[in-house]
Amino acid sequence: MSPDRIIGTEFGTPVGPLAVFARVGEGGALTVVGSGFVDLAGMAARMGARAPAAWTLVESADAAWAGLRVSVERYFEGTATALDGVQVEQGGGDFSQRAWEALRTIPAGQTRTYSELAEAAGNSQAVRAAGTACARNLVAPFVPCHRVLRRGGDVGQYAFGSDVKKRLLSLEAAAGIAAGDGPKY
Repeated sequence: MSPDRIIGTEFGTPVGPLAVFARVGEGGALTVVGSGFVDLAGMAARMGARAPAAWTLVESADAAWAGLRVSVERYFEGTATALDGVQVEQGGGDFSQRAWEALRTIPAGQTRTYSELAEAAGNSQAVRAAGTACARNLVAPFVPCHRVLRRGGDVGQYAFGSDVKKRLLSLEAAAGIAAGDGPKY
C-alpha cells in the first residue's frame, strides 16, 4: 500500500456504526484521520473540507484493519486502554491540539468539565474554546470528547447525539474499566 492511501470502513458497535477513515503508512500502519458514530457518508459530510478526496472502501475484516478492529472490540468489551495506542491526526489550531491531547489523558470511566479541559489545555479562561475543540473533534472515540460534561454534571451536547454520549459513559462505568469516579450525569 502506498503511504498516502486512505481507506475507510464501518465497525458495528453496541452504540451504533463507527465509521473510520485512516491513512495507511509505512508497513501498513494506520493513522485515523476521521471517525465517528455515523456511516461513512455521514462522517465524510461531518469532515467537510477535511474529508479525504479519494479513499477506498474496505471490509472491517480486511487485514489492514486487524489491529484497529481488535482495539475497538476490546474497548467495547471493557478494556480501559484499548484505544489509547491508536494513532490519530486532525488539523486544528494550537489550543485545539492541546485540548485533544488532554482529552486522551482522561481515563475511561472518568469525566471532566469543560473548565477542567481548558485548564489541562493550558488556558483556564478558554472554556468556550475547549467546548469548540470537543465539537470539532473528528476522531471520536479515539479522542474521547464524550468524557467532557458541563459544570454540574449535565451531559450536554455530542456530535453523534447525547444518547450516544450517555451510552458510552454508561458502558465505561458499567464495565468498571477505570478506577475512580465514574460519569457524573
